[in-house]
Amino acid sequence: MIVKHTSRKQIMGKLRKKVADRLPIFIASAGSGLVAQLLEKAGVDCINTFSGARLRANGMGTMSMMWPILDSNKQTLDYTREDIMPAIKGDSFVCACLNPNDPLKDMRMVLNQCKDMGVYSASNIGPSLSYVDHDSEIYRVLTKSGITMDHEIEMLALAKEMDMVSIGLAFTIEDSIRIMEEAKPDVFCFHCGTTQGGLKGYDSGEKIEQAAERIEEANGILRKLSPDTIMIAHGSALVNPPDFQYVLDHTSCDGFWTGSSTERIPIENAVLSTAQAFAKLRFPAS
Repeated sequence: MIVKHTSRKQIMGKLRKKVADRLPIFIASAGSGLVAQLLEKAGVDCINTFSGARLRANGMGTMSMMWPILDSNKQTLDYTREDIMPAIKGDSFVCACLNPNDPLKDMRMVLNQCKDMGVYSASNIGPSLSYVDHDSEIYRVLTKSGITMDHEIEMLALAKEMDMVSIGLAFTIEDSIRIMEEAKPDVFCFHCGTTQGGLKGYDSGEKIEQAAERIEEANGILRKLSPDTIMIAHGSALVNPPDFQYVLDHTSCDGFWTGSSTERIPIENAVLSTAQAFAKLRFPAS
């Protein structure tokens, strides 16, 4: 097996051309090689790997990655190298979502490992401090212990310095502004929250119209800070193709990022309905 490699120049050339041609950028998460193959066949621009996607493939919710049950960076590197990279042709590039607040690893070393396996893009969410509510006690305890947004911003900046494509992600305007001003990522995704729907989704009650308003509020601020950054969105009420079309119709986004929408939920629906049909089979009456 020889895995096809790419480069920052090639990736950004393709993304810039799609923006210029008014074709939506499409990033999607994969927790297994089969899903990655299918996403690439469908024409996804970027296959995203991270601990949450791998745990989703095992039937857990995405947020299980926040609990200290594993080394998230090791899991991401291992399954990206062994399951994802050998499974795809290289038409889609791979972005590894990493945990920059890992106290046991030098992130320059981690990024070099990514490049060695053919991954030339990195994001700051695997997991991220962004998931924790800013006004919570746990957020204050974590930041006091040294788990901060600073490390996430530093890793995004380092990825660009190392000739990788940086994909920033945040849930709040405050964090979004910091990432945009200090890291100036190539791509930025405004994360509306955990995706609704399916067996493990979290229904925050937000409607697609509300999500689109929040996304465009962020876009309006962030585009002034970094006009060249490609802007996409993800999460919450963005569940099915009509939802994402609504966002394309009502915001200035250059594309979108799917996770559970093209991975967990379709698998749940397809396997459950097919297995139920098999379970209804009976022997012929004697």
